[in-house]
Amino acid sequence: MSEPKQPVQSEALGALRVQIDSIDQQLLSLLNQRARVAEQVGEIKRAEGSPFFRPDRVAQVIEKIQSANQGPLLNQHVAAIWREIMSACLALEAPQRVAVLGPQGTFCEQAAIEFFGSAANMIYCANFDEVFHATAAGTAQYGVVGMENSTEGVVARSLDLFLRSPVHVVGEVSLLVRHNLLRQVNELGGGEVVMAHPQALAQCQNWLTQHLPQAERRAVSSNAEGARLAANNPAWAAIASERAAAQFGLHIVSHAIQDEAYNRTRFAVICLPQTMAMPPASGRDCTSLVVSVPNRPGAVHDLLVPLKKHGVSMTRFESRPAKSGQWEYFFYIDIAGHPSEPHVATALDELKGLCAFYKVLGAYPVSE
Repeated sequence: MSEPKQPVQSEALGALRVQIDSIDQQLLSLLNQRARVAEQVGEIKRAEGSPFFRPDRVAQVIEKIQSANQGPLLNQHVAAIWREIMSACLALEAPQRVAVLGPQGTFCEQAAIEFFGSAANMIYCANFDEVFHATAAGTAQYGVVGMENSTEGVVARSLDLFLRSPVHVVGEVSLLVRHNLLRQVNELGGGEVVMAHPQALAQCQNWLTQHLPQAERRAVSSNAEGARLAANNPAWAAIASERAAAQFGLHIVSHAIQDEAYNRTRFAVICLPQTMAMPPASGRDCTSLVVSVPNRPGAVHDLLVPLKKHGVSMTRFESRPAKSGQWEYFFYIDIAGHPSEPHVATALDELKGLCAFYKVLGAYPVSE
């Protein structure tokens, strides 16, 4: 049996590869030089008691690099590269512990990687209750939780947890979510059970009705947990990400099965105020708050008057039962702007005076 032929490498291609190898060595040397400077920065921050992770600084560095970029690399790819460089350097200063919905392969984990970079230490939690608890207790410095989906609306449990938790929101990630049907066997037919987080099942319900009408739809704690379970039974399927398919060795039987093509989920980055104070105004900010008003005619209308009066735009308004048995509600409001802006501060001060309960959940740059 003859040996397989090796591909012939032209002289020109060989010369270019030598050039790339040389550039790679230069890049490696410069990256390690940057890392050594970052370690010195970490020592100064430690001595001064300054915060190690500053998303506003990350954004400034990336924006400066993008403005200097002359191509051919695209700006979004430059941003991704530099975020990873800064994440790796930060890990040398002080590794960041981030609580996310587990196991590995969830969209929550993906959102955390987009915000912190892949060098962060992920702490995998069974549900969002555990993410809030780990962050509030200090087990994790930060947490990432789902807030709302463009198809199915708010993640109600996250809103409820904000009411009594001491954490606040310091950032957000808007993630384009593509759901895939995963199985141990590479075929669509014969599936008895489809497992996913309730939100994912709802986001794919029309596709499931059309293609798997007989399959049981079983809600589990996360899409990645569904993938983990499906890896153990050929009759089971999961709705999850490509990351989860790779993590658990599953076939992607059908790609992008969500009912809405432009299906996005908004994740909030949370922490204790002593871990990170409210980020400074960036010029593209959102302020989130939760309020309640006395149960009287016109009370909800009165909430909106200070915002209109001072030219503050409201971008979200959601109600949740107060669970008092008295038909009372909490209202979750997002407004455009930052509390440091005078017109926003004046509007919020007047709004607070109308409320029986008032809590700012956070002010943070809007995710692009």
